[in-house]
Amino acid sequence: MTDNSPEADQSAVEDLIELLDLERIEMNLFRGHSPDVSWQRVFGGQVIGQALVAAYRTVEERVCHSLHAYFIRPGDPKVPIVYEVDRARDGKSFTTRRVVAIQHGKQIFNLAASFQTPETGFEHQSTMPDVPQPEDLPNERELRKAIESRLPPEIAKHFARPRPIEIRPVNPQDYIDPAPMEPFQHVWFRARKSVGDDIALNQCIAAYASDMTLLDTCIRPHGVSWLSGKLQSASLDHAMWFHAPFRSDEWLLYTQDSPSASGARGFNRGSLYTRDGKLVASVAQEGLIRYHGKPKG
Repeated sequence: MTDNSPEADQSAVEDLIELLDLERIEMNLFRGHSPDVSWQRVFGGQVIGQALVAAYRTVEERVCHSLHAYFIRPGDPKVPIVYEVDRARDGKSFTTRRVVAIQHGKQIFNLAASFQTPETGFEHQSTMPDVPQPEDLPNERELRKAIESRLPPEIAKHFARPRPIEIRPVNPQDYIDPAPMEPFQHVWFRARKSVGDDIALNQCIAAYASDMTLLDTCIRPHGVSWLSGKLQSASLDHAMWFHAPFRSDEWLLYTQDSPSASGARGFNRGSLYTRDGKLVASVAQEGLIRYHGKPKG
């Protein structure tokens, strides 16, 4: 039986922090592992978060302001991932790092990240959408539990396992029989346990979470679901810009939209806001979306 207790969820956060705590095996080489969840490939957010950790391990007193990454091959969850960091540049204000993730002797992912000495300057931002507060919304686990009896046992087990990130969607789409919807969505998310004030750790956890719902945005207009077994989807690239410090264990609104889908690819954008309306990060991603069937819309 799956343990859905608060203690299990908090333990999942500890497991995530441990997952991000890479082993240093040489000056610029790090080793990461994947959780034993019997899934087919490594979750993309995990590789983004671990690669950012590897880059941070070679940087002092500077904060990541942007990262740009490409997913090259599916990650194998059964073997470790080696992260090789190239110390591209250490300037007076900015530091640049390139990280290559390797499995079975081949690149599976690469990332470029830029770090900056904190400065002050001009400020402006877009306005946070007016949406219900997280306390007024069901959490993702409750939504999934409502359809548990209609799912294959392996999927139901995956849905029910403890998760480090709590998600509360504002405008959820039916998992099993999705109707076509506009290509945007809003979700609140937070780590289920306090993770402290460390900027690097909070950024890495947010980077991990940023890959959890974003790709779904571009398939919403087409009334399809990955549960059908007919949808082939995968993240192709991922970019993230950090505008201000934040806590990933406090509610963040992840507002997402998809301006375009074409050529079996979907383009998605996201913005992260704190509860008081501060824009703290922006995200962009393109993903593969091949459907082997007839979509509804």
